[in-house]
Amino acid sequence: MTKFTRGNLVSQREVYQGRIIDLVVDDIEVNGFETVREVVRHPGGVVVLAEVEPDRIPFVRQHRYPLNKDLLELPAGKLDSGEPPEISAARELEEETGYQARSIRHICSFYSSPGFCDELLHFYYTDDVSKSEMQTEIDEEIELEFYSLDESLAMIDSGEILDGKTITAILWLDRNRRKLE
Repeated sequence: MTKFTRGNLVSQREVYQGRIIDLVVDDIEVNGFETVREVVRHPGGVVVLAEVEPDRIPFVRQHRYPLNKDLLELPAGKLDSGEPPEISAARELEEETGYQARSIRHICSFYSSPGFCDELLHFYYTDDVSKSEMQTEIDEEIELEFYSLDESLAMIDSGEILDGKTITAILWLDRNRRKLE
C-alpha cells in the first residue's frame, strides 16, 4: 500500500468569505517542496431522488450562472448552519418540487470535487411523498419537470443531463432496480 505525504501547512490566507463558500489559500510543504493549495470551503449539500408515483421522478430545470446555461437536475441545495442533512433534504424537496417527504432514506455521501473543494453531498431517496406547495427562494427560477428512469438514463446518454450529483443518483436507482429483477 502506498503511503502518501499529507503536506505540512506552512501558512494560510483566507482570501474570500462569502454567502455560500469561503476561499482559503494554503502554502504547504510536500516532499521538501513548497507549493500552494487553493481550497473552497463549503458547508455541504443534499440531493434528493424522489419517486412521486411509480417511475415518475421530479427534476428541476434552472439557470446556472457560472455555466451560463440551464441545467436539468434533481432537487438539491446547501446545508443550513446546524441543520441535519435529512432535514435539509426534505426541505429542499418541498421547496423546489412541492412534494413533502413523509419518510426519507440516506443512500450515501460523496465529495463533489475533492481536488479543490471540501463540499460533502448527502444523497437521499424517497418514494413516500404527499403533495404540498413549491416554496422557491426569491433568487430561484425553477421549472418542474417529470421523467421516468428510462427517460432519465437516455438524457444522461445524450448529454442533456450533465449534473454530477443527478447522474450519480439516477445511476444508483438504475443499479438498485436491476438488483431487484
